[in-house]
Amino acid sequence: MTQGTNIVNHGFAWFAARLVPFADAATTELPLSRLLRLSLFQVSIGLTMVLLTGTLNRVMIVELSVPAGIVAVMMALPLVLAPLRALIGYRSDTYRSFLGLRRLPYLVMGTMLQYGGLAIMPFALLILAGDSTWPIWMGKIAAGLAFLVAGAGVHVCQTAGLALAADIAPEHSRPRVVALLYVMQLVGMVAAALLLSALLTDVTPLRLIQVVQGAAVTVMVLNTIALWKQEARQPQLTRPDLPRPTFRAEWNALSSEHKPGRLLLVVALGTAAFSMQDILLEPYGGEVLGLSVGATTILTALLAAGSLAGFALAAMKLANGSDPYRLAAIGTMVGIIAFSGVILSGAMGSALLFRASTVLIGFGGGLFAVGTLTASMALATKMQCGLALGAWGAVQATATGVAMGTGGVLRDLAAGLAHSGQLGPALNDATAGYAVVYYLEIILLFAALAAIGPLFKRALVGDEPERTQFGLSEMPG
Repeated sequence: MTQGTNIVNHGFAWFAARLVPFADAATTELPLSRLLRLSLFQVSIGLTMVLLTGTLNRVMIVELSVPAGIVAVMMALPLVLAPLRALIGYRSDTYRSFLGLRRLPYLVMGTMLQYGGLAIMPFALLILAGDSTWPIWMGKIAAGLAFLVAGAGVHVCQTAGLALAADIAPEHSRPRVVALLYVMQLVGMVAAALLLSALLTDVTPLRLIQVVQGAAVTVMVLNTIALWKQEARQPQLTRPDLPRPTFRAEWNALSSEHKPGRLLLVVALGTAAFSMQDILLEPYGGEVLGLSVGATTILTALLAAGSLAGFALAAMKLANGSDPYRLAAIGTMVGIIAFSGVILSGAMGSALLFRASTVLIGFGGGLFAVGTLTASMALATKMQCGLALGAWGAVQATATGVAMGTGGVLRDLAAGLAHSGQLGPALNDATAGYAVVYYLEIILLFAALAAIGPLFKRALVGDEPERTQFGLSEMPG
């Protein structure tokens, strides 16, 4: 019996090491089963993001005829809270409680916010669809509130959850654990996109409401399983009488050894460039190329699959000693090609080119994210992991929110000008509004590429701290 059990365990370890990215993050203190269970909170975040930024935004813009600018503002509302991620991480680092728990209170709060936002959404959809006596403007307010609450839950859950993972992982495996959790978010996005695509092949208002309600319950179940008995009580770290350093002092200590301004500028420019099309990708497929709801929902899966491919290639290149700035630059160039392909797909009416370009957007974004995250390793320290992870997330999420809101508004403005004939007879169709946004993304990618140049030169001449050879598994997130 013992021999058979050993054979099964060995087989599982072999399977996981080859098919589960960063399975080598598992240790005796944090076995793979517990680590994968913890990663379920990232899977639930992936589900929420696909539902909010993919399915619901397309339905509201195309099926419910809500202006893209209003939908963009709704989706950008939770990202207004993004700068608070650093504060959330700091508060979880320095939380004072007689229970001896630092991260769990924030994770429970984040889970309830996610559930609450998704629970409000069906009522907003009913009003927007005209199936009630309430005015349409009330439906728009309710939808905005749902986006805000659910998005705030994502921010709180992810910041505290990644910090919890860093807490319970041994020092030598902590970066690989955080990297695994980021990959699991992408896996969750792929799985959620495929499932939602299958469920919404024949979309009806009732089916859509049922899917949203099911997603809310799924988020609650996944997070409960993920967090059960994960954080040990440590009263010595949460005693109310312990001195609490100020946020400013902690931030100054975090950034005193490095000058991260230009790198954070690169992160902001590149993230904005890759994110501006997030709420327009599926409406573009539906309005310009005539794709169904199910066909456009699967675009999110293609985008996430491309990101995973970018992660895999980056891991291999970094393991062979490639410079992370070079990888980020390659990612921006792939993004330029990808957005050019999206523009051409509308002109040619090619759904195949559109899908291929979507994969390339994810691939370039994956390379860019890995390169910049790896270069940002110095921001993370063991005693300030919540603040460090929150700071990176704040820059990324803020850029994403500004870009998404700007993209939707620009699309509406350009479409209005095109339909009125002010852009000329060549630009009077549905593609004009979208094309303006995609051209702007290409310009932002060129700006990010220009900003990366001095960082790469500095690394070559040795102004930066010497980097040893490491792979994506050493990335702290």
